[in-house]
Amino acid sequence: MALSLLSPSLSRLGVWASIVVLIIGVLKLLKLLFRRQKLAKALDNFPGPPTHWLFGHALEIQKLGSLDKVVSWSQQFPYAHPLWLGQFIGFLNIYEPDYAKAVYSRGDPKAPDVYDFFLQWIGKGLLVLDGPKWFQHRKLLTPGFHYDVLKPYVATFAESTNVMLDKWEKKASENKSFDIFCDVGHMALDTLMKCTFGKGDSGPGHSDNSYYLAVSDLTLLMQQRIESFQYHNDFIYWCTPHGRRFLRACQIAHDHTDQVIRQRKAALQDEKEQKKIHQRKHLDFLDILLGARDESGIKLSDADLRAEVDTFMFEGHDTTTSGISWFLYCMALYPEHQQRCREEVREILGDQDSFQWDDLAKMTYLTMCIKECFRLYPPVPQVYRLLNKPVTFVDGRSLPAGSLVSLHIYALHRNSAVWPEPEVFDPLRFSPENVTGRHPFAFMPFSAGPRNCIGQQFAMNEMKVVTALCLLRFEFSLDPSKVPIKLPQLILRSQNGIHLHLKPLGSGSRK
Repeated sequence: MALSLLSPSLSRLGVWASIVVLIIGVLKLLKLLFRRQKLAKALDNFPGPPTHWLFGHALEIQKLGSLDKVVSWSQQFPYAHPLWLGQFIGFLNIYEPDYAKAVYSRGDPKAPDVYDFFLQWIGKGLLVLDGPKWFQHRKLLTPGFHYDVLKPYVATFAESTNVMLDKWEKKASENKSFDIFCDVGHMALDTLMKCTFGKGDSGPGHSDNSYYLAVSDLTLLMQQRIESFQYHNDFIYWCTPHGRRFLRACQIAHDHTDQVIRQRKAALQDEKEQKKIHQRKHLDFLDILLGARDESGIKLSDADLRAEVDTFMFEGHDTTTSGISWFLYCMALYPEHQQRCREEVREILGDQDSFQWDDLAKMTYLTMCIKECFRLYPPVPQVYRLLNKPVTFVDGRSLPAGSLVSLHIYALHRNSAVWPEPEVFDPLRFSPENVTGRHPFAFMPFSAGPRNCIGQQFAMNEMKVVTALCLLRFEFSLDPSKVPIKLPQLILRSQNGIHLHLKPLGSGSRK
């Protein structure tokens, strides 16, 4: 009897629930349609390549060779063109220095359509923050990249690199090419673990190994999500196997970071431990974050600490991995430049056992080669902004507030109006006389303006130490049967890895 009375009530409740879901769905669709109309109107002044009725330019962008496709579009449409990812996300894709300056000199926030996917993992750290809180964090973190802090890291870079090079000695003895990308990635992550958490010489524990795997997993899963439109909705994504795997990896990463922060905070409560930390030759990144205070004496909260550590780990290891791997590929591709770099680092090292801080500034030709590699193979090929106020470009065209802008760094660095013969590898483009007078927004491997990469000096120092040691130990040459296939993800990868032949140069090169 009770069930029969309850049944109509449940039935009515189901109908009402369906109506509510339908209304929410219709409202969301209307919001998307309104936003699309607004974006389309804003981009009307900019001609561009034809779009697919459903996918926009997404199918072209996901194809192999898409980077060079955008370069061809940049030649057809000077300055900029619309770029549609599906029907509801439209960017103005720019690749000209004056256009880049108009947007990236201002400090507009990152585009949430792309960077909100990062939040579940890295939280609201410096990468995605905006407004006064971004300014506060930037100011608090800046001392962590002062040269006095960076100096001792030279030894840390060398330590992790030599472990990798010892592995390569064994692999090279097999007289066949191998993919260097994964080994470089593990080395870069190991280096960051030491610089961030101050890991000692005892080697990584089980928790650290789990963290390595989680960070690697998260980077790949996040890229996959950005590329898959069906995964853009949170509810749908968390219900999929990929979404659940992403959440598990986030939990592992967060648990590790939280545990290290708790242990370090507890140690700081103990006077003896506190004294040990202050007596150390150098502070790690976490020490600096824990001691950071603004003018009012306010420190970072635990959530902010975790966000900044996770952001540093994400931004710091993958970009460096890409930069080092493509650099070694360039050295294999251009042996005359490889030999000149090797001779320079041998001369700088002399009778020393290892590189010192002051040696890095002497690596002038190596630095020019690194920059030319960054030009041709930028670790981050594309970055995105949301305009918080209107912008008028050098040619008089404009965009209203709320518009989305994509800076295509790969196409900017191949802009023939700025870079004569852009496909030619020429390190002398970065000689002092050739740099003078060049547009400051023509070369942007670390972005530019107030939101440029805070860790660019850290990255350049690591690049110099790692590549110099690599060139001292090995001669690098190509495997013609396995030419890298450029793959634009969050960072610039190769679909088939970066396979090189390595020839050991003997113990005398290990000074």
